[in-house]
Amino acid sequence: MPQSTSSPPPRACTDASETPQRGTPNMSSSSSELASLKIKLHKSLRQFPDFPTPGVLFEDILPLFSNPVLHQAFIRALELLIRTNYPEGQRPDVVVGLEARGFLFGPSLALRLGAGFVPVRKQGKLPGPTETASYEKEYGADFFQIQADAIKQGQKVLVVDDIVATGGSAAAAGSLVKKLGGVLLGYVFILELDFLKGREKLDAPTYTLLSSQSNSLEKT
Repeated sequence: MPQSTSSPPPRACTDASETPQRGTPNMSSSSSELASLKIKLHKSLRQFPDFPTPGVLFEDILPLFSNPVLHQAFIRALELLIRTNYPEGQRPDVVVGLEARGFLFGPSLALRLGAGFVPVRKQGKLPGPTETASYEKEYGADFFQIQADAIKQGQKVLVVDDIVATGGSAAAAGSLVKKLGGVLLGYVFILELDFLKGREKLDAPTYTLLSSQSNSLEKT
């Protein structure tokens, strides 16, 4: 689906390094810091060939969380990515994290941004009234749910997850945000599988923190 080029938030970028330069010294300093952090973070990722099945190259993000210095750098990089692309007044009130890896960094990022955190979970995992959205997986449909009172009318919402693959699960989360009356600002991921063209299913600006993956890589 084509990305909107209307008023803020700005156009989607494949990678944080492609974000628009606003020409102020403060923004220039943030961009330099972000570029340095990206190099540091990317070096910490591990790749496992033929996992979970032959022919798949698996990108392991867990080292980002095993070291407190790396963990702090990772959250700082996400904060800079968002502050660079979303001006004051257009930053999120709520960060929505997808089950399960969106739970690893969504709450910390929300705290850093002064926002609330809301989980989107598989069907049957949340108590109380919920809203449901379906999405297609390789072997059939699956369902995401969000608590019906989790997002208030008009709140600005950012959806986060580790990797955008086919885009179905993220699109389902975005639809839940809009069902509850939230304003969907965009999607933020650590990595992207370009060859699966998942961002074409996403109807809001989409950003990836680290270099996109164009070879055989699969999200489990």
